Amino acid sequence: MSIQINTQEFEVTEHFLQYVQIDTQSDPYSESFPSTEKQKDLANLLLKQLLELGIKDAHLDEHGYVFATIPSNTDKKVPTICFCAHMDTSPDCSGFNVKPIIHKNYQGEDLILPDDPKQIIKESEHPDLTKQHGNDIITASGTTLLGADNKAGVAAIMDAARLLLKHPEIKHGDIRILFTPDEEVGRGVEKLDMKKLAADFGYTVDGETLGSIENETFSADEVIIRIQGISIHPGFAKGKMLNALKVAGKLLDSLPKDRLSPETTSEREGFIHPVAIQGTVEEVTLHFIIRDFNDDKLKDHEAELKNITETVIAAYPGCTYEFIVHEQYRNMKNVLKDFPKVTEIGIEALERLGINPILRSIRGGTDGSRLSFMGLPCPNIFAGEHAFHGKQEWVSVQDMQKAVLTIMMIAKIWEEKA
Repeated sequence: MSIQINTQEFEVTEHFLQYVQIDTQSDPYSESFPSTEKQKDLANLLLKQLLELGIKDAHLDEHGYVFATIPSNTDKKVPTICFCAHMDTSPDCSGFNVKPIIHKNYQGEDLILPDDPKQIIKESEHPDLTKQHGNDIITASGTTLLGADNKAGVAAIMDAARLLLKHPEIKHGDIRILFTPDEEVGRGVEKLDMKKLAADFGYTVDGETLGSIENETFSADEVIIRIQGISIHPGFAKGKMLNALKVAGKLLDSLPKDRLSPETTSEREGFIHPVAIQGTVEEVTLHFIIRDFNDDKLKDHEAELKNITETVIAAYPGCTYEFIVHEQYRNMKNVLKDFPKVTEIGIEALERLGINPILRSIRGGTDGSRLSFMGLPCPNIFAGEHAFHGKQEWVSVQDMQKAVLTIMMIAKIWEEKA
């Protein structure tokens, strides 16, 4: 049995257009939580809208998490299901003054973004656009990212909540809604109260292509290398100065050129990726992210990076370094393999809606990666977001609508099988 919702009933696009205009960019160098206070601007709006829907327990906690419950409307004892999306946008590209544009009835033409005509979204460079002919595509204007990652998921969950309350004939158990800050900087569920969440299983709504469901992510660590040189007045530096900037440059140049980088890997290959550098002649700090699907290979990559560092430093007597590893998240398949029903119901929901399921691994991570290890098995389902973290980010209106239906169908199937 499918779900009968008229196209005119959806409000996901209106929600999305509103949310992306709120700057929620997170900051990886901030020590506060959330890392930027402006993320709470969206959190407060979501709280207001949830309360207006009549969800009485909706609230925002001191850490910036938004919680809400759609109460069960069935006599069955159904597992409590959580749907989660993150409110922040990537630090990699500005999220300030986003101007969303709807390109109606896309037919394969180049999408030239008006505020920077050099930004051209071409079907040849974005293959998923070949499946979007006749759909409505939303982009930014060329100077910012769009924020579909993950406000498409936020909007889909909000509209699914509204429609489930509007259509009590669709039976479901308790549904928890969770909106998180700081996912983009790897801290999304760091301060989450799991007892308060009180869910049995979950789904993040933070995926790309229509029909995709992901039950495997990278495992991820951060490595910080701090290089200590010797600074002295350049007029008197001969034989005395050790320029930490030059040492850092040598280290970066010593990284593998044809492997172990995002630009040279695909599918199940991991990488060592420098993401930021700060410093002076005296001290430089390098930030790396290390990724692989296999935890042992992750450690191998870190060992290779440390060996490169030691080799470079050895050529500069008197120069010292620190090598600091921070665990970020682990491959959620290590947990989800023991709870196959969660993924299976996601796949069944797609099939019932006539959507071709695409079960795959994601070369990245979601809040679900950490939630799975915190006791909430949590695969990731599509939200329709594409080309994340850049000015050519886009999303399809029709894909967002199908994400809404997928959320509703998952809730329905859990009730049926209870």
